[in-house]
Amino acid sequence: MSEVFRIAIIGSGPAGLSAAAHAARLGLSHVLLEKTGHLSDTIYKYQKGKHVMATPSQLVLRAGGGLPFDAGKRETILGNWSEAAAALGVNVRHDAEVRAISGTGAPIAGSVQKIVTRKRDGSSETKELQRHAPPYRLQLADGAEILAETVILAIGTQGNPNLMACPGGDGRQVQYQLDDPQEYTDEHIFVIGGGDAGIENALGLAADAAQANIVSLVNRSAEFSTAKDANVKALLAARDAGRISILTGTTTRSIEPGWITLDTPDGEVRARCDRVIARMGSAPPRAFVEACGIEFTSNDRLAYPRLSPVFESTAPGIFVVGALAGYPLIKHCMNQGHDVVEFINGNRDLKPADEPILEAKFRGLAPAGRPDGLSVADWLEHLRGRVSILNGMSPLQMREFMLDSEVRAYRAGEIVFERNAPGSSLFGVVEGEVRVEVDPTNPAITVPLGAGTIFGEVGLISGRRRGATIRAGSDCILVEIARGAALKLMSAVPAAGREVTRITTTRSLQQIFKSGLTPDDLAAIIETAKVETIRAGQAIINEGEDGDDIFIIRSGSMVVEKSIGGKPVFLSYVPAGSYVGEMTVIDGGKRTATVRAAVKADVIRLEGARFRDLLAAKPDLLARLRADMATRTSLNSFIESKKDGFRGVVDMYTGVANFLVDQGLGEATDVLLIDEKLCVGCDNCEKACADSHDGLSRLDREAGRTYAHLHVPTSCRHCEHPHCMADCPPNAIHRGPTGEVYIDETCIGCGNCQRGCPYGVIRMDKLPPKKPWLLSWLLFGSGPGPGEPDKAWRYKHTPKGVEAPKKAIKCDMCAGQSGGPACVRACPTGAAIRVSPEQFLSVALLDRGAG
Repeated sequence: MSEVFRIAIIGSGPAGLSAAAHAARLGLSHVLLEKTGHLSDTIYKYQKGKHVMATPSQLVLRAGGGLPFDAGKRETILGNWSEAAAALGVNVRHDAEVRAISGTGAPIAGSVQKIVTRKRDGSSETKELQRHAPPYRLQLADGAEILAETVILAIGTQGNPNLMACPGGDGRQVQYQLDDPQEYTDEHIFVIGGGDAGIENALGLAADAAQANIVSLVNRSAEFSTAKDANVKALLAARDAGRISILTGTTTRSIEPGWITLDTPDGEVRARCDRVIARMGSAPPRAFVEACGIEFTSNDRLAYPRLSPVFESTAPGIFVVGALAGYPLIKHCMNQGHDVVEFINGNRDLKPADEPILEAKFRGLAPAGRPDGLSVADWLEHLRGRVSILNGMSPLQMREFMLDSEVRAYRAGEIVFERNAPGSSLFGVVEGEVRVEVDPTNPAITVPLGAGTIFGEVGLISGRRRGATIRAGSDCILVEIARGAALKLMSAVPAAGREVTRITTTRSLQQIFKSGLTPDDLAAIIETAKVETIRAGQAIINEGEDGDDIFIIRSGSMVVEKSIGGKPVFLSYVPAGSYVGEMTVIDGGKRTATVRAAVKADVIRLEGARFRDLLAAKPDLLARLRADMATRTSLNSFIESKKDGFRGVVDMYTGVANFLVDQGLGEATDVLLIDEKLCVGCDNCEKACADSHDGLSRLDREAGRTYAHLHVPTSCRHCEHPHCMADCPPNAIHRGPTGEVYIDETCIGCGNCQRGCPYGVIRMDKLPPKKPWLLSWLLFGSGPGPGEPDKAWRYKHTPKGVEAPKKAIKCDMCAGQSGGPACVRACPTGAAIRVSPEQFLSVALLDRGAG
């Protein structure tokens, strides 16, 4: 063709179609190239009848583009867009697949673009790029050629889905697209992926009861961090109605005709499966984009193209918008298409639609040396360049990220948060430093954290309360990242996930091994450290094998076993925050025991050779490890010595230990046990619990399972990663300063925690009426009088026939009450005990009759 278009737009999704509509409205010479026979293939491929959301709600849609968009059904939106495109005279060519883009490479004289990059040390670097001369040559699949001065890439990422990597993942029952949920009836269907696409597919397949599909959604995380809130709520409502099963913290091990095998937090599960719909996200089509001369922000598969604030790539004259730019939401995409056309048309003053929102966030802040402050674009680059976990983000990703985050200045000495305060957000130090008060008895003992690092990761990962008080050590600027935004960041930007892992691993090792270790001491080990997920029952160390790696238990727990007389004998229980494997590092030889996961666990694998180098440089650490090893060696010797003469003792010990692990102690942090040899059935434990909690006992002594003389009643285990906490809409479940998991007064009675608890220790109950003031009794005779127990009065005067709202009730370990748990204090014989993971082993050893 001889015609040279001002703009060639590739892809007619929300971004591309918006760009074409605005170009048509402005009368610019343009062509919209769509490889299929219809507009907006991304929306077209949504399942039939899908409700399309218009989020974020606070973001305005550019009205000048002429393309309408409101939340509604897929079919309605596609129809409106087709009508608008025709009315505006959009020059669209269907079945026009672009295979390659090439250009003349000749610069336009006098047309120079300056790109300023800010470094972490505060300095800046300016590069000059000359504007590209026309034409770019677009080679189509049918052999045709199109010439254009500028190119807008709006091809999205859906054509490059993340594939199933398990055995059988390439089988016929696996698909990566769902067109019409109504086509499937009476099938066992597993949807893999907890993002918006996966949730919407699962909802569509389970929407009509007449279809009789058995639908299960599998999410590798315990949370749905990348999905919209409305979708998550709809999914949970479908689960509550019995239409969908949800498996969180679960991955696919294998797929075979008619079956699927999953690794769940409780072990391996094999289930009927007629169809697998994998919606695990997608990656940019890197080969094609790089062939156009466009650079990416990193070598990560999920990285996005490097773009200027006006969406121009490193190939001058080629712009990237939409999901390929890192902005997947429809509103964002449409605004980008509009804005790029404005820029190409010469409008250099137009600011992004989210500019007012971000301006408000940065208002009143001024970085060091810049009392006049920075523009929004400069602020985003300043944050990205200074905070380590943000380095891998593009400027456009930074804009979306900051919509859900906050940045503010702190004065020296000002408290950021206090020890034991609730909170799960993550903080990044942009400028200055903060001080961590590591000793609650002496605030003067602090550890500094300087610019670039993060803190608050414990609350982010575990949901625990803040572990230390943090103060501003100097005037500083901090960015606070909400939990949802942080999890989304770690999921969408691999570099950010790796950086959080590196920092948390370093701090975990410092806490576990102590001995004055610094980050510099651990740098060589961290460089090769690997985080691995271990399924329940899987071994990380096998007795008799070679190997000298050390394992840090990051989450979950392990059991240690030794083969004696051909039978596995339980040696010890290893909770999160501990380590195993040091014996062969120190003394050499083969592994002396087997270590396997009691529940699904995450471990950090440290290379033995690197660790041996650290021990050579740190004699205090070597002495500490030798002391720990001596304890374990002594236990091994004890068990070995009893294998013949006390076979029954060894069997009893192993049986009790395995029983405790099976009853959830593998993920517990505190659990109530009752020795039935000492229990007299007085029920004082239940009565004391009720008296301590407004008449509502959290304990059922008779319920639960028993092995030999040891009984595990239905009382909360206070799990390391509580199942109940993973699905609480008002975030009413927290972990207290002493490890207790409790439910606060914001509970709305939805019952999600009760359904999510695998141990049946949460129930929904009506709350008694509030006790009137004593003055009410004196004046009006209402309320308990002197000597009348409050709780007895409150239940006696609960209105009859009135359906009072229910709330979740569970053990809170009597937090805040002196003397510890009331159930233990009230037991007259000492039969009731509460034990932590470190005490499980001693309970198993305590035969109370056999030893």
